[in-house]
Amino acid sequence: MSDTAERAADGSAEQPPEQPTGEAEGTAEQRRERRRVAWRGARRVLWRPGFRSTVGELLAGLTDAAPDVYDLDRPVDMYGNGIVETLEERVAGLLGTEAAAFFPSGTMAQQVALRCWAGRTGNATVAMHPLSHPEVHERHAFSTLSGLRTVHPTREPRMPSAEEIRDLDEPFGALFLELPLREAGYVLPSWEELVAVTDAARERDAVVHVDGARLWECATHFGRPLDEIAGLADSVYVSFYKSLGGFGGAALAGPRTLVDEAKAWRHRYGGQVLQQFPTALSALIGLERELPRLPEYVVHARVVAAALREGFAGAGLPWARVHPEEPHTHQFQVWLPYEADALTEAGMRQAEETLTSLFPQVWERGGPGLAYTEVTVGAPGLEWTADDVRAAAADFASRLPR
Repeated sequence: MSDTAERAADGSAEQPPEQPTGEAEGTAEQRRERRRVAWRGARRVLWRPGFRSTVGELLAGLTDAAPDVYDLDRPVDMYGNGIVETLEERVAGLLGTEAAAFFPSGTMAQQVALRCWAGRTGNATVAMHPLSHPEVHERHAFSTLSGLRTVHPTREPRMPSAEEIRDLDEPFGALFLELPLREAGYVLPSWEELVAVTDAARERDAVVHVDGARLWECATHFGRPLDEIAGLADSVYVSFYKSLGGFGGAALAGPRTLVDEAKAWRHRYGGQVLQQFPTALSALIGLERELPRLPEYVVHARVVAAALREGFAGAGLPWARVHPEEPHTHQFQVWLPYEADALTEAGMRQAEETLTSLFPQVWERGGPGLAYTEVTVGAPGLEWTADDVRAAAADFASRLPR
């Protein structure tokens, strides 16, 4: 989901309103509140993100799980030591790198990584897809703050090919690969394609940096362990909240010399925070509890995607698409030939009236009379059978204008 959609999806109320107003009625804030109430009130969901929880719920969950992942009698962290160092060591071990550095955000982590690589390669040009997160969601931070310049090997909604990397008509110091490419539908290349493109970058004397915000769930598609995937890159960024359910935070992993330099820049960028134990604890909990379950979510997402196609076809929708047809991760896109507001309204009414939320976020415009949303299959989604999904899809379709 986009940053805008995440803000729209956030909610805190328990019960739907007794007399909901139409989506077109009321102020924008009133409509957002109605969505929050409806989606939070749903009892059956495919995924329940932490940002829809209350402060009390998150604190209770943290208190309950923390003793299983860390000795709470140890001193509190100070400027990146203690539990933060424990988390860094855990990440480096999982990814098979010499070291890792904790960052408050992925935006900061990746700016620092590419800035460090530019200094080492002597080339501040970064080759990346125009749909990559820094190009779409970070307000031109690379160029504005770090003096980096981006070039685009391809505009196709997929990772660039090895041939496109070799044929890029100007030199670049780093190749930036987002795995999976979220804006294109959480798509991944094949393992062979990934190896070929990283080899092509090194033929151009460029380093490879992986935006692995969602790298944790890629292992099923590639059929390789995390350390083998990360081993194709010179540096890797991972997120602790996008798939693991942490409160926030990120890590940059790679050679120790790079990580040491990155920590110096982390301080300069304002990322050396006094105490970060709640976020670090939530990340350790995610690594302990959610990471082992991600392959199960990915497999079940394929069941959900197939059932959605069947449910929409059985409901007689004129056209519907699940993309990719077989999801590469536990997240994928759904496209329908309706205006975004009509689809958001239908999903909201389904949640209010049935307490089942099939599409728990706003839909986004994809063209005239065409919109898409994102589906995530998490632990709650494992309870859904294919029949459950087909029935919910038919119910959703019945709420659309004809």
